[in-house]
Amino acid sequence: MAGHSKWANIKHKKARQDASRGKIFTKITREILVAVRHGGADPDANIQLRMVLNKARAANIPNDNINRAIARAVGSSESDNLEEINYEGYGPGGVAFLLDILTDNRNRTAGEIRYIFSRNGGNLGETGCVGWMFKRKGLILVEEGAADEEELMLAALEAGAEDVRDVGQGWEIITLPENLEPVKDALETLGMVLADAEITMLPDTFSEGPAQVLDLIDALEEHDDVQNVYTNWDMPEDLE
Repeated sequence: MAGHSKWANIKHKKARQDASRGKIFTKITREILVAVRHGGADPDANIQLRMVLNKARAANIPNDNINRAIARAVGSSESDNLEEINYEGYGPGGVAFLLDILTDNRNRTAGEIRYIFSRNGGNLGETGCVGWMFKRKGLILVEEGAADEEELMLAALEAGAEDVRDVGQGWEIITLPENLEPVKDALETLGMVLADAEITMLPDTFSEGPAQVLDLIDALEEHDDVQNVYTNWDMPEDLE
């Protein structure tokens, strides 16, 4: 795995979050609605909701706003109109794209996403065209200098991590989705400051592609129905 790709994407994503906090909150609110629909309003008993709440806090959304979103979701029929879909496609240079979608109108969203791909040098593909390249994993990033490497590796592996990788700017810790929280808690208990921790879709291999790939990522993430964008693009360091 090319390490700097994920670090570059994290930095770029945080910059976008600062510039579009209202849109981020709208998307997270929709995720809360769906999580409550699937597993109830108690985050201790609903791991999907717990993950969404972690994402909300990482985006600096106030607790009052989070609590109101959970209260709104309880007994609401709003989430019944939201359909969860995965879209797959190719960006410039053949880079693979996998999208998490929440929509109340599948046909409208499909047309709009297809248009975004086409105007940014890509194309929306058939189901299964790139999904096989990705695996659902937990991913924790620890910046260089935030931990002792030997202590980090020992603690992470003992807590259930699959792998710890030195990627130059820090470390990537890969876990099974269900082991993300135990590993995260173990590291934080030791006082380690984590740069990021999330359930994500990791590609088996990365692919080079032109800078135009970043335009497609930005355009897709601006769409209200796109919850997550995953790619196997090896973002060049000069775009960080």
